[in-house]
Amino acid sequence: MDTTENIGITFYQSLGKLFYAIAAADKVVRKSEYASLRGLVKSEWLAVDDLEDEFGADAAFQIEIVFDWLDYSALEAEASFNEFASFYKENKSLFTDRIKQLICSTSSSIASAFSGKNKSELMMLGRLQLIFEG
Repeated sequence: MDTTENIGITFYQSLGKLFYAIAAADKVVRKSEYASLRGLVKSEWLAVDDLEDEFGADAAFQIEIVFDWLDYSALEAEASFNEFASFYKENKSLFTDRIKQLICSTSSSIASAFSGKNKSELMMLGRLQLIFEG
């Protein structure tokens, strides 16, 4: 696996961290948030590129794998968000306007999946927007 593939896989893993942080902002990850994420990975993220992981699966599935693992590990949403923010700052060239828009729409869908967006989720979505604008 070359460096480009490693960065691509790390890119999807960092998205898993971000989407987990959005879902866990209120301290509870709900089944509807999982379902929203899985649907969006299949309908949107699989089509982004042809990158595969070391097992031959589409690298976009790393989003779900990391999300599941973080939920199982009960990582703090804030720590997960900060890891995504650091990755973004170090790899801004990977984040085209189209990718940023897809990230924002995915994040918003996850936040809305259970009874609409709550204050914690809205604050995290706002912080994401500020990172992208900075």
